[in-house]
Amino acid sequence: MSRQLLVPVDGSPLSNRALEYAFDAHEDPSVVALHVIDPADPGYSSMIDVDVRNEPPHGSDEWYERATKEEERLFSEARDLAAERDAELSTESVVGDPSRKIVDYAEDHDVDAIVMGSHGRSGPTRLLLGSTAELVVSRAPVTVTVVRDEVDRGSPD
Repeated sequence: MSRQLLVPVDGSPLSNRALEYAFDAHEDPSVVALHVIDPADPGYSSMIDVDVRNEPPHGSDEWYERATKEEERLFSEARDLAAERDAELSTESVVGDPSRKIVDYAEDHDVDAIVMGSHGRSGPTRLLLGSTAELVVSRAPVTVTVVRDEVDRGSPD
């Protein structure tokens, strides 16, 4: 029986690794790549470098248009990964706070597990930025597998 896996994608190497893990570690998974456009993130909720001085005003129609184009690029990369593995992939997009929207999606859909990347921030950076993965792990109604950066596994600050 195919497992329904939710994989949040933001274009980061770790979200791509999480997507690869979802395909490779499960037999014939049905994967949903979820992109959350965060209206509080001037970088279009993806891992591209953005100089806000040269971008459309944050939250404007033009900003959302650019965010949608960036999302299309993320989904194209996700579909390419799925095609390489002859795997089933669907894509979904929502707008809002990423951790809340990921948990809401898992609660509202027939999701068996969540697989997501985490940048493994610790110390002052974690206090300032928070951790989407940590919030999802603590609130999700299903098992969450977190794919972390192998380099950042030192002792907590």
